Amino acid sequence: MKYIIGMDIGTTSTKAVLFDLKGRIVQVAHQLYPIIRENVDSAEEDPNVIYDATVAVLQQVIQAAHFDAAQDQLLAISLSAQQHSIMGVDDEFNPVTKLAIWADNRAEKYADQAKRDGSGLTLYQRTGVPTHPMAPYYKLQWYKHEAPARFKQAKYWLGIKSYIIWKYFGQFLEEQPMAAATGLFNTREMQWDVAALQQLGLQASQLPQVVEATHQVHGLNPQLAKQIGIPAETPFVMGSSDGVATTIGVGAVRKGQIAIDIGTSAAVRTMVDEPQFDPKGRIYCYPVLPGKWIIGGPINNGGVVLRWARDQFFNAEKSTAELLNQDPYDLLTKIAGEAPAGSKGLLFHPFLGGERAPIWSGNARGSFFGLTQTHTRAHMLRAILEGIVYNLFTVNLALEEVMPKGDRQILATGGFAHSELWKHILADVFEEPVKVPKSVEGGCMGAMVIAQISLGLAKDLTKVEDFLVKDAVNKYEPNPANFKAYRDLMPIYIRLSRELAGEYDSIAEYQRTH
Repeated sequence: MKYIIGMDIGTTSTKAVLFDLKGRIVQVAHQLYPIIRENVDSAEEDPNVIYDATVAVLQQVIQAAHFDAAQDQLLAISLSAQQHSIMGVDDEFNPVTKLAIWADNRAEKYADQAKRDGSGLTLYQRTGVPTHPMAPYYKLQWYKHEAPARFKQAKYWLGIKSYIIWKYFGQFLEEQPMAAATGLFNTREMQWDVAALQQLGLQASQLPQVVEATHQVHGLNPQLAKQIGIPAETPFVMGSSDGVATTIGVGAVRKGQIAIDIGTSAAVRTMVDEPQFDPKGRIYCYPVLPGKWIIGGPINNGGVVLRWARDQFFNAEKSTAELLNQDPYDLLTKIAGEAPAGSKGLLFHPFLGGERAPIWSGNARGSFFGLTQTHTRAHMLRAILEGIVYNLFTVNLALEEVMPKGDRQILATGGFAHSELWKHILADVFEEPVKVPKSVEGGCMGAMVIAQISLGLAKDLTKVEDFLVKDAVNKYEPNPANFKAYRDLMPIYIRLSRELAGEYDSIAEYQRTH
């Protein structure tokens, strides 16, 4: 038998999935790691803890598969990884900083200044990265001005995937989809952006060599290969970012197919055949493969908000569910289902961790609006679920302005797919059917498809359609009875987020100083 491993190096865990060449899952392993938060704005991780996790999950799937060297062959390991991370290393590639991840908002004032003076939109037009502290370009501005000693100490700057590749192979590489998410890569010229580097006082030689997503890396460290249990000649395929890989993995690879992913964070994405930039800079635009680009908008606040509500307001229910060996979220969504569509006029802005698309403000903060004595915990819980979907819908509105016109199809995935109520809310707010594939390991699947292209086993991304079982897709039809409630509330939701923009800055500053 021949196999490919897709490995997704995510924000809170790394997962490895062993696939056969028909896309069937053979083994799965994952390992968690923590986010380090020293203050309200910082979000960092230990890159060596993540490295150890990658080794561990590869060991686990290989050992569980009971490979027979005479009959089984591992053709490749292909990578997906979290976007927007950045870290500094010395001349021997020892970390001199932690890994600052996408959720790190310490560079907010530099992104805000770029919005005000117009330089952010100019940079967006060259790189396709919206103006937000998530982008490594702005993180490097923070390091340069707020941590100059560490900035000067760093010989090289790289993201988590490049660090893992260095540890495995001793090669300094990054592929186009990941490079594009830095704000340092000129996607029109397909090279590191000269002007951005000049503004930071950096040289292109301090950043990885950029290759295509299908690039194969050879020369695995023999000791590491032995530790994992794979041949040292096993090639690694660079792959893509997690956003790209998940979009491929859910099957949204054709014109008009919209991928909606609600996990810890969330996103709305679609593939296009040529770059599509938003004149207002609200959506990103990154290369995937030659002749294929991805446009969309990520949001910080997905399932993490529901987890916050569970831990802060429903601790008793959480304990009860655990005693009964039930998923606490099943109980929470049952409670939310007691409230009507629209939550009796209660709105929730889910900006607990700042926000990316569509408002792109690291200072954004969450709030309930319209709260009265008639509202119960059920209304508040449903408002939280609805608020996350409202935010996704506003990203969708921005996306519709630039994407090619034509028929649409929504394909949804992520942890939210376990909630029947949440899937129905999504269909009702968007007023479109929503298709949800059953138990697809999206990011790892997408990485595996890129590997198949790299190995000559597939012509293009539509190969994923061979792996998605047609009858293993649930379809959720919108309920017209709920349309009016959401149509009436959506304009209020949008106006509120705009009118509160200035106050977000004020309250964020208060929180930083008290």
